[in-house]
Amino acid sequence: MELSHLDKKGEAVMVDISRKPRVRRRASAFARVSLKAETVELIRSNLMKKGDVLSVARIAGISAAKKTSDLIPLCHNIAIDQVTVDFTVKDDAIEIKSSALCTDKTGIEMEALAAVSLAALTIYDMCKAVDKSMVISDIRLLAKTKEKIT
Repeated sequence: MELSHLDKKGEAVMVDISRKPRVRRRASAFARVSLKAETVELIRSNLMKKGDVLSVARIAGISAAKKTSDLIPLCHNIAIDQVTVDFTVKDDAIEIKSSALCTDKTGIEMEALAAVSLAALTIYDMCKAVDKSMVISDIRLLAKTKEKIT
């Protein structure tokens, strides 16, 4: 298997996408933050001292997607058409799902993954004063698709 980010000498390089066509690309990603039930209730009731945890985490996730090429060295800077970050609040966890869309020459999966990762880290940051047992887990790509533009 040949790795696309290595040249013939084995050195890291940015992939040349100049000959690739622009296509519509979608990706979705997932992350989970496990918390104490008491912490989840504080979030549900909007009683965390730092503010509305899920609103801040949503904005952090969207901002992270927009900055992905600044954070991941060999990632291309692409024009993002849309990013969403949604939460499912469980009794002992918050599940995060992002969806990202672009019409460009290369993918959008790193942006979707960055969105859930930074949303999870923001939840952690906003809750760390009351919950030292939090665990961020299950960060993964759920799906990615591409379709030709007609």
